[in-house]
Amino acid sequence: MCGRFVSPEERALERAFELGRRDIPNPFGRRFNVFPTDTIPFLRMPANSDRLELATGRWGMVPYWWKEGKPPKTSFNARLEEAADKPMWRDAFARSRCLIPAEGWYEWQAVGRVDPSTGEIQKAKQPYFFRPKNGGILCFAGVAAYWKDPKTGEALRSCAILTSAATGALAAIHDRAPVVLPESAYAQWLDRKLVDPAKAKALAEGALPPSAFTQWKVRLLVNDSKADGPELIEELGAEPDPTSAGPSPSRRR
Repeated sequence: MCGRFVSPEERALERAFELGRRDIPNPFGRRFNVFPTDTIPFLRMPANSDRLELATGRWGMVPYWWKEGKPPKTSFNARLEEAADKPMWRDAFARSRCLIPAEGWYEWQAVGRVDPSTGEIQKAKQPYFFRPKNGGILCFAGVAAYWKDPKTGEALRSCAILTSAATGALAAIHDRAPVVLPESAYAQWLDRKLVDPAKAKALAEGALPPSAFTQWKVRLLVNDSKADGPELIEELGAEPDPTSAGPSPSRRR
């Protein structure tokens, strides 16, 4: 899955992509601890333009047909295996795909920790940070939607990150991973003429392999929703953690 990530600042996206329009109410900076329901930047191809648009929206998709006043609770990730058929994602997957830029993301590994006072092994979760080996900005395969509140008429743009079963080194940390597209697939993924869900799924299945990334343990600071700063992605020291009974760390686009 992908429940937390590092989002680039606006200027970094301007340097990385040839942007046309911008649909952002306020400038945004780099963020090290993006949570579901936060407003995040994403890239899309508007219906009336052939230039890449930088937009912002809620991380947690609300489909256009949603009738309830409150948004869905767990719509920040969409399983690739279900996206073509499940009503929550189906229309967006076929007609409203987007790219969600990031510098990296976090996953939590289930480990055992020794309680120094009792000697008992207790269940715990160790956060890891994942990023491309060659640095730079990666792009999650995403889907987006435009919804209007049935009571107030207020409009909301939103998005979700596609995930798939983790493989290789990623699977040693968590059983799901975000779909990170290769740069060569960006244009096709955003092509509004591509409405065949099977072809869209095939594109997503060509995601970057685990070997394209590196990962390392980070401090529990990331568990704090109010924490935000470069210290969140700092690697823990190479010295082994004597209180951990879990596996040792593994190894960065």
